[in-house]
Amino acid sequence: MKHSFFTGRVAFLLCAASATHTVYAEGFFDDAKVNLNLRNFYMNRDFVDNGRSVAVPGPTNRGMAEEWTQSFILDVKSGYTPGLVGFGVDAIGMLAIKLDGGRGTYGTQLLPTHDDNRPADDFGRLAVAGKARFSNTELKIGEWAPIIPLLRSDDARSLPQTFEGGMITSKEITNTTLYAGRFTGNSQRNDASMQKLSFNNAGTVVHGRNTIESDRFNFGGAEYTFNQQNTLVGAWYGQLEDIYTQTYLQLNHTQPVTDNLSLGANIGYFFGNEDGQALAGTQDNKTFSGLFSLKTGAHTFYVGLQKVAGDAGVQRINGTSGTSLANDSFAWSYDGKHEKSWQVRYDYNFAGLGIPGLTMMNRFIKGTDVHAGAITDGEDRGRETEVGYVVQSGALKAFNVRLRQSTLRRDYGNTNSFNETRIIVQYPISIF
Repeated sequence: MKHSFFTGRVAFLLCAASATHTVYAEGFFDDAKVNLNLRNFYMNRDFVDNGRSVAVPGPTNRGMAEEWTQSFILDVKSGYTPGLVGFGVDAIGMLAIKLDGGRGTYGTQLLPTHDDNRPADDFGRLAVAGKARFSNTELKIGEWAPIIPLLRSDDARSLPQTFEGGMITSKEITNTTLYAGRFTGNSQRNDASMQKLSFNNAGTVVHGRNTIESDRFNFGGAEYTFNQQNTLVGAWYGQLEDIYTQTYLQLNHTQPVTDNLSLGANIGYFFGNEDGQALAGTQDNKTFSGLFSLKTGAHTFYVGLQKVAGDAGVQRINGTSGTSLANDSFAWSYDGKHEKSWQVRYDYNFAGLGIPGLTMMNRFIKGTDVHAGAITDGEDRGRETEVGYVVQSGALKAFNVRLRQSTLRRDYGNTNSFNETRIIVQYPISIF
């Protein structure tokens, strides 16, 4: 486990500040929330080419990647001390233990992998962030799992990805939220240490480097809601220093038609370019993303459209989730250079049949015209199903199980094609 000196200093200073308000610290403790999430995660990725495309650096071809873990995620959020400026502390304590997995089936990213390709027996970390609040503005400094359109912490394995840095969030203007900040480090979902920020999809094929790294990611954004909170517009700007700049414009809208029918649209447009020393080369990118929905009763139908243009694929920091994209999925994001993709999806909520808590999702995604190396007409396609159940009441309330099954077929690159199964069992416990 690793907890940086920078984060430790922040926690110490804010704890000291709260101590000076001991007599008045009711809000700090009374508004605190502590939750423990018990997460059991099994993942099996069966390579249909018997692992020939992923034999390096492994000693032999792998027919599959398979691992199983039990995780403990303790999330502590304090309230604020009273006064003109309130102080508080947030912390996430994380531990994942291997239940199954070995050298022959490494690589699900549920666990770190050692140099001999053996998955770690366990790993964990402690993330601490101090926070200060003035009026409707909050400053947060330290390590946590942020979720903003340009940088979404990935929580799709044993432990969540965390970042180190600072962010200001302000809601002083009615219906408007302003964001600004900088992140300087990244602890990925299968890593116990804090590393520099690296560029997704860049490596030995770019300038002969093993990784393309940056010291900081700077960002700012604004979101405005109106139309009785049914419509949101946003604008964001990000800079991964000396690698890329990126702008994102978004429109989210829900249109009620009748009491039982509504339409939805989640539209985004990315455009970016290289920055400074351009360590990853040309980064000219323009990406349109649109996810459109029709909800009637327990049924929801979706159509997703996505187009990547320019001389590079979609830019993002390594390890982060791609869920700002319409066609991002469990197994793939369909965001390659020049890629055009479409999606059809159907969700059903079994509350419509008198079984609240039971849900099902099915989708199919197809991508074409991918440019990858010498290939200019690459194709990929995926089918995914998720069935989930959440206990609605009683001693096990909020206990949930999800079964995810995916198939991915690609005619370019490595890890071309696989069938995948994930079983995720979680029991979130509210301690206080």
